[in-house]
Amino acid sequence: MRLQSYRDVVALRDVRLVLALGFLVRLPMFALGIVLTLHVVSTLGRSYGEAGLVSAAFTIALALSAPWRGRLLDRHGLRRTLVPSIVVTSLLWTSMPFVSYAVLLPASVVAGAFAVPSFSILRQALIAAVPDGGRRGALSLDAVCAELSFMIGPAVAVWAAATYDTRWVLFLLAIGNVVAAVALYVANPRMRTESGSEVVDAQRLDDSTAATPTVDSTPAARRSWVTPGVLAVLGAALASTIVLAGTDVSIVAALRDMGATSSIGWVLSLWGAGSLVGGLVYGAWHRSISAFWLLGGLAASTIPVAWAWNLPVFAVLVTICGILCAPTITATVDTLSRVVPERSRGEAMGWHGSAMTSGQAIGAPLAGFAIDHAGWGWGFVSVSIVGLTVAVVGAGAIRVRRTRRERLEPSAAHGGAAATPVDATPADAGPR
Repeated sequence: MRLQSYRDVVALRDVRLVLALGFLVRLPMFALGIVLTLHVVSTLGRSYGEAGLVSAAFTIALALSAPWRGRLLDRHGLRRTLVPSIVVTSLLWTSMPFVSYAVLLPASVVAGAFAVPSFSILRQALIAAVPDGGRRGALSLDAVCAELSFMIGPAVAVWAAATYDTRWVLFLLAIGNVVAAVALYVANPRMRTESGSEVVDAQRLDDSTAATPTVDSTPAARRSWVTPGVLAVLGAALASTIVLAGTDVSIVAALRDMGATSSIGWVLSLWGAGSLVGGLVYGAWHRSISAFWLLGGLAASTIPVAWAWNLPVFAVLVTICGILCAPTITATVDTLSRVVPERSRGEAMGWHGSAMTSGQAIGAPLAGFAIDHAGWGWGFVSVSIVGLTVAVVGAGAIRVRRTRRERLEPSAAHGGAAATPVDATPADAGPR
């Protein structure tokens, strides 16, 4: 482990600014969803199904709009991309707590479409603020800050919603969203490297069709960088959140079945704490690890939770399976950022966000179906099977391409070809 890498990263003023902004932006964002559900059920007197419909409408709109907003970020910059979000958040979110359900449902679609593209902005800003060698550490710190926001924001918001009128809690969260968006606008962190140049590390994936480096300031044509390798990374991101969303639902179902509903909060916190520790260790690790290996480890470590026989064992196993959560997501972001041209990185991160949002939308009902038909243990197993399948297929595909390339290299050498092997995979990017 190299703890010096964290000291070097945190010593950079731009990194400290982006991490602070990330924590500020995500606190209300993570809290809004659960308070909105409580508002629909308790204040508007609707069913949980109708509350889920509002959440689904917001989530789908968010997933569909993320690549488009990311492309706007590439083309027009941070401030011009943020202005619509600030306007919509100021006018729409602050009025949504006081409207009827019939108005709230379509309003949630518009709110999702114009949500602040925080993940694209924050990750691009971090990547631009650090040298290449500090990227993994910076992204790991960002994942840790996200875990802290996830652990603090919803817990405080649920307490507030249980104590005060949900309409005013939602209103205050909306104000928090506006303040966070305005803070991003004012800070205007740099989205690209100072030189304006970029280096596409085609070696990060065993993909001979990786995008070609360029210094043009306009977004690259999508077909030039949407390669099989990029799609594989997005598939890993999708699968990782399928596992995480399914685990979330399964934890709640398991504790209810054990008669330990009151323990849901602290068990989820242990899960998040495991992810936090894992993220810190991975960021300081002496080498990067393939996202497919991490995904496989995440899925494999989740399966044993299904056989926990009491609450203490369950809590320990949940903490262990949380260790690879942050590293897996960090690895997908790190790899994607290295195989996509810098001038198209906003759109790529938007697609990454859509993949993760889609994974959440798939994982929860998949685990729920398994729980309803076979018990809570199968909630963990069902989503883990998906994660293991994607991990094995992805790692196997890299192995096959590497073997094929190694067979071709001798013939190329005999033929006098002395070109740089841009599709080579370094020792730290492929399967171990």
